[in-house]
Amino acid sequence: MHRMHHAFADTEDDPHSPKYDETIWNMMWKTKTIYSDIANRKIVIEKRFIEGVPQWEAFDKFARSWPSRIFWALCYTAIYVQFATTWWLWLLLPIHFLMTPIHGAIINWFAHKYGYRNFEVGDTSKNFLPVDFLMMGESYHNNHHKNGGRANFGGIRWHEIDPTYIVIRVLDKLNIIQLAKRKEVSIENIQKAA
Repeated sequence: MHRMHHAFADTEDDPHSPKYDETIWNMMWKTKTIYSDIANRKIVIEKRFIEGVPQWEAFDKFARSWPSRIFWALCYTAIYVQFATTWWLWLLLPIHFLMTPIHGAIINWFAHKYGYRNFEVGDTSKNFLPVDFLMMGESYHNNHHKNGGRANFGGIRWHEIDPTYIVIRVLDKLNIIQLAKRKEVSIENIQKAA
């Protein structure tokens, strides 16, 4: 679905574009519906969007199941039982339950409507937050749309720090993962190439 978003950004075929949905709720419902259709194989996906993507059928089936959802809800609740020191902290628990759709809504709605652009690309993607610790680097959406295969979504301007990239680099140094070696991209390098 992510590859489809990049290929069809801000067109009618985009699985989540604020350009073709009147409200954030409509866009997120459309996203959920398309995701469910892909996961349940109700629609045929072009080969270019699934080529090279690992298929973990059993894991994916379990991860989308109600027992898995209940398990994670119980884990979150247990953490609150252990560490919530006052009643109002429990008000945050529903946010934890809904963190994935909230995150998706922020990035796919707001980062196509508000913010600044480092690059002119063929869509409305913007860098939503100048300092992004809340979305873990994902709000550098314009950078990501320009350089979709780059692990570091930030780093184009001095203030763009991608916390997830720092974790990726640590995991790479510990040989837990292997980060593909690519030439680092900067505004200057892109302007020189253009």
